[in-house]
Amino acid sequence: MKIVFLGPPGAGKGTQAEKIIDRLGIPQISTGEILRRAIREKTPTGLEAQSYIEKGALVPDDVVVRIVRDRLAEDDCANGYLLDGFPRTVPQMATIFFLIYLFYSFFF
Repeated sequence: MKIVFLGPPGAGKGTQAEKIIDRLGIPQISTGEILRRAIREKTPTGLEAQSYIEKGALVPDDVVVRIVRDRLAEDDCANGYLLDGFPRTVPQMATIFFLIYLFYSFFF
């Protein structure tokens, strides 16, 4: 099961996410967490994100999408995941839904 929570801060997304991931046994994918992990592990995309962060700029959508895409390809996401803090922009949403569509088209 793939779950995406959308809503303003304080709406209860995090509270509900905890219940869902416990019940379904799927990982909660936090954009901030995976960005920090990619930077810490010095992945090519993580280093690219770090260059923007060090300048005080927002990390561009294409970089964020690549980091999320790489995380969703990990084994623990095979049975589903809950996206937390992603997508935040219309381009991110369009790209991730396109990637999910392609994945299902080719593998199912």
